[in-house]
Amino acid sequence: MVTQKHLSREICERGDDSGLQWRSSGRCSADFWHKVPLTLPPGVGVRTRFHYDRSVGDRIVTWPNVLSAARLAGVPVFLWLVLGPRSATGDIIAAVLLGAAGLSDWLDGKLARMLNQTSKLGQMLDPAADRLYIAATIVALAVRGIMPWWLFATIAAREACVVLAVYVLRKRTNYAAIQVAFVGKAATLCLMYAFPLLFLGAHGGVSAEVVRIIGWAFAIWGVALYWWAALLYLSEIKELMRGAAAS
Repeated sequence: MVTQKHLSREICERGDDSGLQWRSSGRCSADFWHKVPLTLPPGVGVRTRFHYDRSVGDRIVTWPNVLSAARLAGVPVFLWLVLGPRSATGDIIAAVLLGAAGLSDWLDGKLARMLNQTSKLGQMLDPAADRLYIAATIVALAVRGIMPWWLFATIAAREACVVLAVYVLRKRTNYAAIQVAFVGKAATLCLMYAFPLLFLGAHGGVSAEVVRIIGWAFAIWGVALYWWAALLYLSEIKELMRGAAAS
């Protein structure tokens, strides 16, 4: 992996037509850093596990952003469905809405890569929508008595740790967010399957009992992966802050 230091040395020694000038000290001119876009976090080097691309665009109106915004708009509707009517019909509609949110979570990332529409706004909207849906769902499940409060506290503590760490990262470095890991996406997908199944399993009948068991299986796996992803994020944030301090 090419680090920032090695990249600068290679370009300086090549002496191409990028407009770089030699100083008497043998180093490139001060405007070098403005001419070469960085795709790696400074100072992290070969240890980083995520790819940080600073070349993403500033576009606002893109198909992935539209999907993320629609997912965000569905959060209050979902909350009303599960906390308002509290009926089987309302829970079914809420489960369908939650399933659609999980599908759009996968689809907006796919479209961003396929259409080359990755944007800074999208990098913030996508995880924000995921966290809001998860937060809204665990609150609704806890209020309805479907989820025990200890499980609610486990997921809430995970969210608090990551949010606090990202806040510190923003304060001490020039990074606004961290790259989403595959484990984090897998955890979100498991929870997005678990939550609607737990809602549907809250009603009587043999089929509801089967659905509830499957929902709890997804929930347990989802929470385990959720904390695994959190440990990865905290480790990466630590490396980024250490690299920023050393640069």
